[in-house]
Amino acid sequence: MITGAAAHAGGRHDAAAAAFGELARRQPREACHWLNLGTSLRALGRYDEALRAYAQAHALGGETAAFCYNVGLTHLDRFDFESARAVLGRGVALAPRDALMRLQYAKACFESGEADAGVEALADSAALEALPATAAAEAGQRLQAAGEAALAARMMDRLAADPDLDPEAGLTLVQMLERVNRVEEAQALLARLRAAPHPAALAAGIAAAQARIAQRAGRHDEAIVQLREAVAAPDGAPPRHHELFPLAHSLAATGRTAECWQTLEAAHRAQLAQLRLSAPLLVAHGAPDLAIAQRGVSRDDVAAWGDGSDDGPDEASNPVFIVAFPRSGTTLLEQALDAHPALASMDEQPFLHHALTELAAVEGARYPDALAAVDRGTLDAIRGRYFERVRRRIPLVPGQRLLDKNPLNLLRLPAIRRLFPRARILLAVRHPCDVLLSCYMQHFTAPGFALLCADLPTLAAGYRRAFDAWHRDQAVLQAAVREVRYEILVGDFERELRGIAAFLGLPWHDAMLAPAAHARAKSFISTPSYAQVVEPVSARAVGRWRAYRRHFEPVLPVLAPLLERWGYDTGAAAG
Repeated sequence: MITGAAAHAGGRHDAAAAAFGELARRQPREACHWLNLGTSLRALGRYDEALRAYAQAHALGGETAAFCYNVGLTHLDRFDFESARAVLGRGVALAPRDALMRLQYAKACFESGEADAGVEALADSAALEALPATAAAEAGQRLQAAGEAALAARMMDRLAADPDLDPEAGLTLVQMLERVNRVEEAQALLARLRAAPHPAALAAGIAAAQARIAQRAGRHDEAIVQLREAVAAPDGAPPRHHELFPLAHSLAATGRTAECWQTLEAAHRAQLAQLRLSAPLLVAHGAPDLAIAQRGVSRDDVAAWGDGSDDGPDEASNPVFIVAFPRSGTTLLEQALDAHPALASMDEQPFLHHALTELAAVEGARYPDALAAVDRGTLDAIRGRYFERVRRRIPLVPGQRLLDKNPLNLLRLPAIRRLFPRARILLAVRHPCDVLLSCYMQHFTAPGFALLCADLPTLAAGYRRAFDAWHRDQAVLQAAVREVRYEILVGDFERELRGIAAFLGLPWHDAMLAPAAHARAKSFISTPSYAQVVEPVSARAVGRWRAYRRHFEPVLPVLAPLLERWGYDTGAAAG
């Protein structure tokens, strides 16, 4: 055992695996030999063999906290996040004060779509303080991505105060600083990291971080060089789609449209390859069919709701909802409105989805076509729980209305209308082809939406399905909706905002004209457009799809009814 342990500690994993394998052959009833063999095989990337060795250890009664940790890491390495979450969850139960166990469990939760459980695992301040710098940096980055700005800021402060910060932790801090628009600090720290000795394994990450800062300054040629260096890093580096999507953005910015499209295709292939490992059942079922949009409301059922005049909170207490298909300009609209003192927004949250789930669970009800069975007391209770969740996220002061911006609440109009009959809704609309291009170019991390955006035909079909459902239900529900055209918003910003303020019954406030300044003052903006929204309002993204028109030819017939409804052209003259 000493020989195997020494070999493993020295990084000679082949020798360690041979030594532990021989011990397991000689003493097959010793769980520790199988556990050590599995750990050595995991270090070699021989994951299936490692899991077989761990299974032998488990059969011999070896499910200790160490066992759960190592098996969980193996599943994480294989991108099997569901299995990792299950076994690491048992590890947390066995060793609740083990900070590293909590971190790996949180990682599995976040990657498998269980963000609330991930945050809960990391919210223990004592556990966070016990983490070494590199692990603390990862925890902070995870919390930041989940919108836990205060906890993430504490971790950033801790890292920034460390005079001997580990290079890997330093690189993570660079990424976190850039993510909250503290670009100058990120650039200064990155310069120190590049100048100091650092492991070769960090080369790709440093190059990608340098590229991101170059992109922020508009130096796209420099970013292209750095990102190509990151993409060409040796095997074992992070999945290539993390670098390919930003590379495509810089290629587009420099007019290299053919290279951009080829790079996007490669990025989606790389992401799909990872999803086949991390979410095999999801990939097997294909892109989401937006099942929520398949059934519409019933006119007779809606008539039985009443007009809402004696039901629910008054208009001033209703949220203002911003809905859209993603990448339609909702973040710009949100930041402009959030600057008004009578409105307060929160990071995109699934709170309406939770409320919809509660509606659908009421006995005798069915969503969305049989909601008259939900009585007033139940509606009040569901609304109460919605606002309880909101208050845990943001403190609404007296007189403030909530601004609930979550684009895909587009698919939940019946829930909005049933719960908040007086709510005002802003529907963000943008040229469908510009929306689809922006979605196709975006590196979405939610597996389902990444599959939906993996190719233009699938994306166009999903877009059409979403708006067909919206228009079908709105024809019956007659909710208070104002369409906000992106092209009009960026073309005549003040005039459009004044119209929106009037629709919401708000007095004019000049702060709405400075969304970039407002966004910079916020600690964190969760959406992918966090970098664009801190720049001056501009129309430069209008019509961007025309440079890629030939790729859109096959999907224009799918989009034709919406193009006609909204009066958008097909760019034929630019073909």
